[in-house]
Amino acid sequence: MKLVNTQIPDVFIIEPRVVEDTRGYFYESYNEDEFIKNGISCRFVQDNISKSSYGVIRGLHCQSGEYSQAKLVRVLSGRILDIAVDVRKNSKTFGKYVAVELSEDNYRQIFIPRGFLHGFSVLSESAVTAYKVDNYYNRQSEWGMRYDAPEFNIDWKIPADKVITSEKDRIEHSLKDVPEFSL
Repeated sequence: MKLVNTQIPDVFIIEPRVVEDTRGYFYESYNEDEFIKNGISCRFVQDNISKSSYGVIRGLHCQSGEYSQAKLVRVLSGRILDIAVDVRKNSKTFGKYVAVELSEDNYRQIFIPRGFLHGFSVLSESAVTAYKVDNYYNRQSEWGMRYDAPEFNIDWKIPADKVITSEKDRIEHSLKDVPEFSL
């Protein structure tokens, strides 16, 4: 397993070593020792899975305060564009984001630390996304910004007339409203 640095410190792309043969393939999707060796020491407590169709954009969401979460995201089937936006107020990369394509074919994952908004768009007919989190979900601490917030100018790779979102993905917060995070 290889952890690849991104333009934002603490956000990593994970590229597992995939062993393929006539039976199929095998890879290690998580190894605590490898993460610790690379300075990541969170303890994952919950696994989540979502299935979405083409054009769905989920995000941008996070949890604040004592309920903030680090995430390890991967795709079990299909293809997504995954986005992590730094909203740590004292960070040199505040307001910047990392975008990475995750798919069942490239086996990549992204590690997103606490203090980041997270979202993804579905680029294939459908996608099943799995992610580990290091804190339990708490509805009252949920916070977010519009997926199309002008502060970020994110290209989600979905034509505007094909975008499917939920009501909570149209939240009108801005970067000046960012809450505090337990880092």
